[in-house]
Amino acid sequence: MAVAGLLCCQPAVALERLDFAVTAGPAALEGALRAGSVLLASQKAGKVSAQEVFADARAEYGALLATLYARGHYSAVIHVYLDGVEAAAIAPLSAPKSISVVKVAVEAGPVFEFSGADLAPLAAATVLPKGFALGQPAESGVVIQAVTEAVTAWRALGYAKAKVAEQSLIADHQASSLAANITLNPGPKLRFGGLQIEGAEQMKLTRLRAIAGLPEGQLFRPRDVDTAAQRLRRTGVFKSVTLVEDDTITAPDLLGITAKLVEEKRRRYSFGAEIASADGLSLTGQWLHRNLFGGAERLTFDGAIKNIGTKNGGVDYSFGSSLARPATFDADTTLTLGAGFGRLQEVDYDSNYLSASLGLEHIFSAKLTGTAALAFDYSRVTDSGGKTLYRALSLPLGLVWDLRDSKTDPTGNFYAAAEVKPFLGYGITDSGARASLDLRGYKHLDAGRRFVLAARLQAGAVFGASLAGTPRDYLFYSGGPGTVRGQPYQSLGVDVLRNRSNIAFSTGGQAFVGGSFEARAKVTESLGLVGFFDIGRVDARQFFKAGDWHSGAGLGLRYATPVGPIRLDVALPVGGSTGAGAQIYVGLGQSF
Repeated sequence: MAVAGLLCCQPAVALERLDFAVTAGPAALEGALRAGSVLLASQKAGKVSAQEVFADARAEYGALLATLYARGHYSAVIHVYLDGVEAAAIAPLSAPKSISVVKVAVEAGPVFEFSGADLAPLAAATVLPKGFALGQPAESGVVIQAVTEAVTAWRALGYAKAKVAEQSLIADHQASSLAANITLNPGPKLRFGGLQIEGAEQMKLTRLRAIAGLPEGQLFRPRDVDTAAQRLRRTGVFKSVTLVEDDTITAPDLLGITAKLVEEKRRRYSFGAEIASADGLSLTGQWLHRNLFGGAERLTFDGAIKNIGTKNGGVDYSFGSSLARPATFDADTTLTLGAGFGRLQEVDYDSNYLSASLGLEHIFSAKLTGTAALAFDYSRVTDSGGKTLYRALSLPLGLVWDLRDSKTDPTGNFYAAAEVKPFLGYGITDSGARASLDLRGYKHLDAGRRFVLAARLQAGAVFGASLAGTPRDYLFYSGGPGTVRGQPYQSLGVDVLRNRSNIAFSTGGQAFVGGSFEARAKVTESLGLVGFFDIGRVDARQFFKAGDWHSGAGLGLRYATPVGPIRLDVALPVGGSTGAGAQIYVGLGQSF
């Protein structure tokens, strides 16, 4: 009896068939209607109980009607039958206990055209969609887009409360036409009022307003609101940032803005690992304090141990710290103090180094960033010629122009980074300048962005200093995951004679050029394949003189995760004499 009672309480699952038919409409319309159907989506999700089907059937009318209006069909007839009975005629309290057959029948009717397309008044810079014109298909989306563009144009001129005052949309079913007559009310031109803040529990309000940089008292512009929100987000202090305009105007013409914030935890720990078959295991760790003094100051400690188990050189380690203060001098400039030390055990030299820097980063736009710093570098190098002490004061200046559609898995546009670093040497260290360039481009081959071609060009040079008088970490090498896969890490340099001693030694070069090409394909939403070819050249002093090439090629797998694809590459040397055998690389994110 208990089992029988339990079975009686289960929802009836008796849906046998769902028919969906569209008449008097183009094939493309049927596809759109099927895509917008609530019933078809529920059937695909396995919702077939009578209660679920009845609820979805009542919602089907509105869903299909919205799709029809979006394509200009205003005289359509929609029927949704549940076992032969129109769903709209069934009272909610009389819902059927079981449903076997559902039939959806849509008579699309003709496409209506605009017999009137009037929208006024318009701001001078308004650009309405071309479809909002006499004789064009009267799609509801075009009307919405036209109103949105018109209101946006007024807001861009400072009329923050621009809105629709009156609207008349009259459909003539005999003529299959739609007359749209819409009147806007721009309202008064407004200025920014004060910035009110909600949810800032650990941030100083004066610093928060300085970071947002909202131009209080100046003409209202929506882009200034967006920029202020971006500035607050990029501090990393907040989980959520929302800037809301006041509903009312403060006399005489001020519009207040409220920042609604949700703070992140103040501290964060992170760890990373990367492995290559010849270069060994690399481990990194970071400790971050997001809001040290209540002004979004970021204190960071970084540590790394690299090339554990390497076949070339030895284990490297480094430790560094930095303190960054946003909104220094202006809302878009960050001041950073940094220091670090470490040890490098490369194939041709060992180095103990120290560095310290004072730098500025200025964000010109969401895509363009500039940096400038004053830095001091100290390194004690031991190689086949003995010990050398390098000391240099430098002024690195850089620009990054990033137009990629994604930083972790780009499929379009390009990225460019350039740096020039004049340096003043002390002791036996020469003075000169180091320049570097990194260009990356991406092109998708299909609308779904499943097939992508990616290319990268790297170049660098040192000017004005002798090879032996240039600090080792200012010179260029090639080989490894950052330059040429399939070749051991920094395996390509140059062999030269040391001045005065005539002792031959290996070192990096003063000129470098490298290129990478990848063909990327998504096999599924999570899994991707990559074919790649890398090439690099290092020269002692001038490009393409007294140097050598090497290259590598291979295949890779990519597995998509929320923080970027997990990368597995297997590469072989193709040209040059620096490598032999396969190299395997595992990491996070695309190679470039």
